[in-house]
Amino acid sequence: MFIRRDRAMISVVIMLDVAFHAGRGGTVSAADIAERAGLARRGIEPLLQALSRSSLLESVRGPRGGYRLGRPRRDITLAEIVDVAVADDSAGDDGPQGALFAKVVEPCWEALDRSLVEQMQTITLDDLVRRAESAGMRRPMAEPISFSI
Repeated sequence: MFIRRDRAMISVVIMLDVAFHAGRGGTVSAADIAERAGLARRGIEPLLQALSRSSLLESVRGPRGGYRLGRPRRDITLAEIVDVAVADDSAGDDGPQGALFAKVVEPCWEALDRSLVEQMQTITLDDLVRRAESAGMRRPMAEPISFSI
């Protein structure tokens, strides 16, 4: 299910941080992401690895290494990011059971989940970067103009 706030939200923050701070050609270190997000680096490493395995992020080694987007930010949706985060979630199926859950709560939750997925499929990282800019956030570097079609 998508309504697992911690891993999903942290994954979105990681991806947005990379999109916002790395620009099109740069990289962002895991330490910088963790510091800006107020998280422990070792706590975000499993998510960085999962996002890299899914090709949403690309890991770059070396002195200028770090992470960059695996695809253009306009091609990465929130649904993809959250899907990677919850697919790797080992929180398991320790949830409620019983008739009320099975016949009422679970079907309702699944309908909410489907609706949320549909909405998240329409929101891209590019949309979030634009929201950050509209909120007055400044990028650390200017991006070069790209004329790709």
